[in-house]
Amino acid sequence: MSRFQFVEDHKHVWGVKRLCEVIDVARSSFYAWLNAAAGRAARAAADDELAARIRRMQDPKQGGDRAYGAPRVTAELNDGVSAGERVNHKRVARVMREHQLVGIRLRRRVRTTIAEQSDEKFPDLLDRDFSTGESGRRYVGDITYLPIQDGTNLYLATCIDLGSRKLAGWSMADHMRTELVTDALTAAWRARGGYLQEAVFHSDHGSVYTSKAYGQLCKQYGVRQSMGQVGSSADNALAESFNAALKRELLEGRAAFADQASAYRAVFRWANRYNTRRRHSAIGNIAPNEYERREADMLRSAA
Repeated sequence: MSRFQFVEDHKHVWGVKRLCEVIDVARSSFYAWLNAAAGRAARAAADDELAARIRRMQDPKQGGDRAYGAPRVTAELNDGVSAGERVNHKRVARVMREHQLVGIRLRRRVRTTIAEQSDEKFPDLLDRDFSTGESGRRYVGDITYLPIQDGTNLYLATCIDLGSRKLAGWSMADHMRTELVTDALTAAWRARGGYLQEAVFHSDHGSVYTSKAYGQLCKQYGVRQSMGQVGSSADNALAESFNAALKRELLEGRAAFADQASAYRAVFRWANRYNTRRRHSAIGNIAPNEYERREADMLRSAA
C-alpha cells in the first residue's frame, strides 16, 4: 500500500493534515494523487482488458499459443491495427509480468546423435551463420526424440529453411534408421515443387546423415551436404533450438505424451501452426508462409 493510499483510508479518523505530517508527505502531493484517481482507475481497467486479450492469445483452446512471450504478443496485438491503436511493447511486458502471463519455459535437451566415424564427412558450409534471407537456399535439420508414457519413443527428423524459418519437411517414426531423414528431405523436396538444386543442407555427424543412402538422395536432389564439428551443438544451434521449442510447447512440462497417436496428432497440428500462424522474431514477427509470400511478391515486382 502506498503512503497516499494510507492517508486516503484513514483521513476520516485522523485528518489529512495530521496524517501527512506523521508519514512525511506533502499535502499538495496527496491531493494531486487523489485528483488523479480516476485516471489510475481507467488505466487499471485498460490493463485488465489487455491482460484478458493476452490470456486468449495464450489459450490453445481458443487458437492461441502458450509459448508467446511479450515480443510475439505485441506483434499479434498490433497486427493490422492503425497507428493510434498500437500497443507499446513495454506496456505489454509490464501487464504480462503483473498478471503472471509468461510463456512456457525451455526443457533440457537430450542428444540423439549417434556418430559413425567410418562414413563420409562434409565441410561446414554455414560456419554458424543462421541468418535469415532468401528462402530455398539453406536448410538445417536434426533428429529429436518424443517420449511416450509407455516408455517408448518416437523420433522426429526435420528440414528447416534458414531463409524463412519454414519447416519445409519432417518425418516421424519409432526408429532412427536412415529412412527417417530421407523421408524428411523428400518431404521438403515435394514441398519445394521438386526443386532443391544447389541448396545446402546442414546437419550434425549422426550416422544417418553420413550414410551412403542419405548421400545418394542428396546427390539425386542436387543438395550440397554440410556438417559442423563433431560434438559441437553450437554448429547446428538453430535446429536444436527448434527441437527444444517444439517439445517445450507440446509437452508443457509433462514427462511424456500419452501415446504414439496423440504425439503424431500434436506434432502435425504444431507443424501446421508453426508455418502458417506462429510468429518468428528473426523474420519480423510474422509466420514463415507469410514471409515467403512477401518475398514472392517482391520478386514479382522487381521482375
